[in-house]
Amino acid sequence: MCTCITYHNDNFYFGRNLDLDCSFGETVTITPRNFSLSFRHEEMLTHHYAMIGMASANDRFPLYAEAVNEKGLAMAGLNFPGNAFYRKAGGGDGQRADRTELASFEMIAWFLGNCASVAEAKMYLDRLSVTDDAFAENMPPAPLHWMLADKQACVVIEAVREGVKVYDNPFGVLTNNPPFDFHRMNMNNYLNLTAKSPENRFADGVELRAFAQGMGAAGLPGDASSVSRFVRAAFLKWNSVAPKEERANVSQFFHILDAVAMVRGSVITEQGTYDITTYSCCVNTRTGVYYYKTYDDSRVRSAALFDADLESTELIPAQPAKAQDCI
Repeated sequence: MCTCITYHNDNFYFGRNLDLDCSFGETVTITPRNFSLSFRHEEMLTHHYAMIGMASANDRFPLYAEAVNEKGLAMAGLNFPGNAFYRKAGGGDGQRADRTELASFEMIAWFLGNCASVAEAKMYLDRLSVTDDAFAENMPPAPLHWMLADKQACVVIEAVREGVKVYDNPFGVLTNNPPFDFHRMNMNNYLNLTAKSPENRFADGVELRAFAQGMGAAGLPGDASSVSRFVRAAFLKWNSVAPKEERANVSQFFHILDAVAMVRGSVITEQGTYDITTYSCCVNTRTGVYYYKTYDDSRVRSAALFDADLESTELIPAQPAKAQDCI
């Protein structure tokens, strides 16, 4: 389970909670412009946009959970079991020449390597096919859907049995199941929520008044389900107020993520393990500074895309700044 949000307050920020019951060998990784990206069914990219994000440690290919490129385009993959549907490469219908075929683990690197904006990415999305190729024999394809965003636009990409669906995302929020069209409709159930003190709408002849602060949001869901996290993250994001400066923006971003984070023991999986917020991250898409903290270390650290040698041909494990140098 995961929660991804955008935040626009002078600068544009993108980030997420990654909720898992175990580590996946994650490390902040920079992919420089000249690291060769090999794809199963598309041409190799020998020169592309540089990017930074959290990836599984692997020197052959950056297995990003989320990343942002040097142009400010950001993308994250979130768990989508039971709904994600990947196809065999080629399709057997003679349409291969008109399609962009990407394995699920290639999506982030390919789009961020090729595209400078959501508008540019949309030119490929109408002919996208997500294939069922596995990265390795012991790593079956993860069931995912994706949020892709820049300071101008945000979309959700879902590969389902009916095909690849692309939704404009006015909330700038994504969680997990059900599909995005459900989340979009479900938000209408909460149109009466307000950050202000509520007015009495119960009846004209009954005297009622708020007896505590925060009652305008009575009914805001507080459980850890993906539907509830979507509503809660959207409410907090759209009612958020912070000074327009970096330290305040990053702090506010993490406060929003903290409100939808997993506490060990509060969510027990069917296998008897505990879902926790393994890490939370926030990236300033203009400066390329990637901020993050982990479950067992709440100090915010950072790594900067533009501090690295972006003309390198090797993946670069990012060196984090000291915690006190961040926020």
